[in-house]
Amino acid sequence: MNDAAIEVSGLLKSYKSQPAVNGLSFTVPRGSICGFLGRNGAGKTTTIKSILGMLKPDGGTVRVLGMDALDPDGSVLIRQQTGFVCEIKEFYPYMNVGETIDFTRAFYPTWDRTLEKDFLDRFSLSPKQKVGKLSKGMRTQLAILLAVARNTDVLIMDEPTDGLDPFLVEETLRLLVGHAARRGTTIFFSSHQLDEVEQIADRVIIIDRGKVKIDGSLDDLRSNYRRVRMVFQQGTPAEMAALVGAASQTTGRTVSVLARDNVEHLVDRARWHQATDIEVQAVGLKEIFLEVVKQ
Repeated sequence: MNDAAIEVSGLLKSYKSQPAVNGLSFTVPRGSICGFLGRNGAGKTTTIKSILGMLKPDGGTVRVLGMDALDPDGSVLIRQQTGFVCEIKEFYPYMNVGETIDFTRAFYPTWDRTLEKDFLDRFSLSPKQKVGKLSKGMRTQLAILLAVARNTDVLIMDEPTDGLDPFLVEETLRLLVGHAARRGTTIFFSSHQLDEVEQIADRVIIIDRGKVKIDGSLDDLRSNYRRVRMVFQQGTPAEMAALVGAASQTTGRTVSVLARDNVEHLVDRARWHQATDIEVQAVGLKEIFLEVVKQ
C-alpha cells in the first residue's frame, strides 16, 4: 500500500499569466495531521481545489489515496472518498440541520450515523434549527460534522475553526485529533491560526508565492530552528555579518538571527569574535513562519 495520502508533484497553475502555484511538490503521509500554511495569495486555495479535482491545473500531477485527481473519473472518486470543509460554509438556508444532514448522507455510502449523532451532541446542534438562522460558528460546526460523518480516510479542511469562540476551538480541535487517532484519518488543513496548527499538527507545509518553503515534521522544525542573539563590543564583525546574512536583525551592537542547523557554528564563530553575550532560544511555529515568508 502507498504510504502517501496526498501526492502533489510539479503543480502549475496561472491566472492571466500570473502564477498561483509554481512547481509545487509535497507528500502528506497517511495518518498524519498536516498544517498547510501561507499568506493570503500564496496558492493554498488553488492547491486544495486541485487536490479535490475541482480545478484543472496547467501542469503537474496530483494523487489522493492513489487516485489521479486530474482524471475525471478519479476526481469524482476522490470527492466521494474525502471529507471537505471549505472556507465559505454555505448551505441551503431553507433547510433545517436535520434535513441538511439527510440530504448530504444520501451521497456517501460510507456515512457513519454514530459519528453523526456524536458530533451533533457534542456541538449541541438541534436537527430542527433552520440553517439560515445559524451563527457563523454553528455553520462551521455543521460543516465539520458533515465532513467527519462521511467516515473517509482523508479530511481536507480550509479554515476549520472559522467563527468559533476560544472554548469551541479547543473542543473542536480535541474532537478532530481524537477522531484521527481512533480511525487513522489523514487531516490536511489550511489555517491562519498558527497556534491551532502548532497544537494539533505533526507536519507542516509552508508555501509562499506558489512554492514550498518548508515541508517537514513539526518536531524537527522545533528542534532545528533557534533564535540566536549575539552582542559584540565593537559592532558586528564582517565574517559574522556574512554568516547571518540579510535575514538578521541588527540593533546597535546586538545581532539577532533565526538560525537553522548551523546554530553551533554561529555560536562558535561569535565566541571566536569575542561576543560579550550570546543567547540561544527555542522558537515556535509563528516565529518560523513569519521569518520564512518575510524572506
